[in-house]
Amino acid sequence: MAKTSRTPNKRSQKMTKKTTIASRKDWTDAELKSMKQLVKLNTPTRLIAMKLKRTVTSVYGKAAREGISLAPTNKSPRD
Repeated sequence: MAKTSRTPNKRSQKMTKKTTIASRKDWTDAELKSMKQLVKLNTPTRLIAMKLKRTVTSVYGKAAREGISLAPTNKSPRD
């Protein structure tokens, strides 16, 4: 069976022209320090992302790479 190269149709060509790649912004040491402090304070991930002007996905990704758990800590009300 012969391989044929498939050319994209006009609709997919239009879609690729409109899509853009989001620019990647490196994390600074200050941002990482702020994220660690906010995690210690049991701050929700969405709020961390808003304060750092990052996406929730980027916060989750950075936390995973740094070995930081974003799971809420269950604290006793007596503490």
